[in-house]
Parts: sequence; structure tokens; C-alpha cells
Amino acid sequence: MTHIAFLRAVNVGGRGLVKMTDLQKAFTAAGAKNVRTVIASGNVVFEAPGTLGSLRERIVKKVRPLLGADPEIAFRTLPYLERMIAAAPFGPLANDRTVKLYVLFLLGKPKRLPVFPMAIPKEVIEVSGMYEQDALIVSRRKPNGFYGFPGLWTEKELGVASTGRNWSTLLRITGPAATVNR
Repeated sequence: MTHIAFLRAVNVGGRGLVKMTDLQKAFTAAGAKNVRTVIASGNVVFEAPGTLGSLRERIVKKVRPLLGADPEIAFRTLPYLERMIAAAPFGPLANDRTVKLYVLFLLGKPKRLPVFPMAIPKEVIEVSGMYEQDALIVSRRKPNGFYGFPGLWTEKELGVASTGRNWSTLLRITGPAATVNR
């Protein structure tokens, strides 16, 4: 089965600097097969048995030296991401070039769930809801010209850490070259 690992805080703002070739080697050394990275932000696509089991622990052990700390990794399967994309959770906003769309992959089970949709005015963000275990974010341009990013929102509102990815990154990960055999 094809799995995707989303590493938190890799190559962001000059911190957590990791070469994708080193990340690929670490996953391969842990026992993952057909490992490739997508974009330099810690997205690793690999083949493994249906459930990761002990492979998850071996991956963490092999990635730890690259970051100098325990890595925070959200693991998802390719079929999960394909179902999410097919569900079109952002509706017509997916084609709106004036917004940025994100998925926050939760690193654990939320301790609490707020009422959705939820606005974060300071960041000009709307949390439109959840897709199964992950939060859906719509970001609009702030007065300074930048787009808001949910950042620590999940820790505060959901009581769990997360790692965010742009919707276009997920489309790229799940595209035709995502895997040879599913």
C-alpha cells in the first residue's frame, strides 16, 4: 500500500533543514520501499504493508538524527488522500485563486472540537470543518498582502499538534505519478 508521511517543521523558515535525499535514505534504511519525496517540505511517499506497525517506529528512529530531535510525523495512506480529494471538501473554493487552501494533518486525536465553521480574524482564516481526522483551512489575503496560516491554531483549539499542507501540494502528491501499483 502507498503511504505518505508529512513531517512537521521541515525546511520551514530556515529551521529543521533536511535534504530530501537524506530523508529518502532514512525511510529506505527503515524498510520502506519505493521511497520518493515531493517538494522540499517533508512529504515522503513510500510503499509498505497495509498497516505500518513497527515500520513507523523504525522510520522515527532513522529520521531523528536528521532533525536532532524526535520527528513529528503524520502518516496517511494514498487512498485516504484520494478519498479526501474526491469528496471536494472545499467545494467551489478549490478554483478560487484569491484564497489559499490547507489541510492540517493532526498528529493525534483532538482533545476537543470547536463548532465549525470557525473564523480566526487575526489571520484572516476560516476553519471550515474536518475531513475525518484532519482540519480544512481557507486562508485569505491579509492587509499586509500575505496569506494567513493556521500555525498554532490546532494546538490551542483542538489540543493536538498538526502539520499543514497546501491543497495544491496534496493534488501533486496524489497525481498520476503518485505510485506505480496501489
